[in-house]
Amino acid sequence: MSAPTAEIARVHLESRIPTATADEPVSALIARLAEEGCAICDPVYLVDGDGAPRGVVPLSQLLRAPASARAGDCALPCPPAVREGTDQEEVASHAIANGISAVPVVDREGRLQGVVPPLALIEVLRQEHVEDMHRFAGIAHDAELASRAIEEPATRRARHRLPWLLAGLGGSVISALVMQRFESALEANVAVAFFIPAIVYLADAVGTQSESIAVRGLSMSRKPLLTLLSSELRTGALIGLTLSVLALLPVWLVVGDARLAAAVSIALFAASSMATTIGFTLPWLLAHTGADPAFGSGPLATILQDVLSLLIYFAVVLAVL
Repeated sequence: MSAPTAEIARVHLESRIPTATADEPVSALIARLAEEGCAICDPVYLVDGDGAPRGVVPLSQLLRAPASARAGDCALPCPPAVREGTDQEEVASHAIANGISAVPVVDREGRLQGVVPPLALIEVLRQEHVEDMHRFAGIAHDAELASRAIEEPATRRARHRLPWLLAGLGGSVISALVMQRFESALEANVAVAFFIPAIVYLADAVGTQSESIAVRGLSMSRKPLLTLLSSELRTGALIGLTLSVLALLPVWLVVGDARLAAAVSIALFAASSMATTIGFTLPWLLAHTGADPAFGSGPLATILQDVLSLLIYFAVVLAVL
């Protein structure tokens, strides 16, 4: 997916930078720099005959070099460059990863076009940080959409929110039907009902954590989605395993039923793993389908986690008891 035009390296490009060839005398280069009106004077970028960057000469080294020396004699390797269409957040991450204050930018043929200067990198980092905080708070990525969501008339705001809440209402009906479907299990052992709120709550809590971490992590990480999802699934499984182990003995002691305690533990493990998947992927799916995660992710994630937690719990109860 390509970056929006306003969020690529070309927009922040500063082309008024000093360049030189490797065989240019230092004395001539210093004299030329004094006459040219460069926006950025440090470092000097060495280019070959095709205009491709081949090295950099820090101004401090250039001023200390003998007048008879060549620019290439005091050159350092050129930092890795980015293309003009590279996303601005990736450019900022590139600068941090390589420890550079300005990022060289090349065209499709590899010719140096300029650099993204330090002030532009700071502005990009600030902008991306604000957007990440907005996502973390549940605000839409589009600032105009976020402003409209809170400033538009009450009737229109209600119209935007109600469909998602109606989906939650429908899900609550499904939850009731699930409870009715397993009425016989509840009648056979009323203690089964004691642990429904705990399992549903813990699944929601685990899902909410995953949702918050996903929103923040997907905004900053460059790793593939499947890699991040796999890691979060392992984390969810570890959390579920810990909760299930910690719950086993107390439940056993409270109800005096080892099989019911085992059912609760197994359900906690499965529900936590399931909630991790939903909490991690749902905001991403909503954002990539054009829906506002601020309206949809909370109600949908909650009802999905509730219904699936109940199904998992009752399925395990019927299998174990």
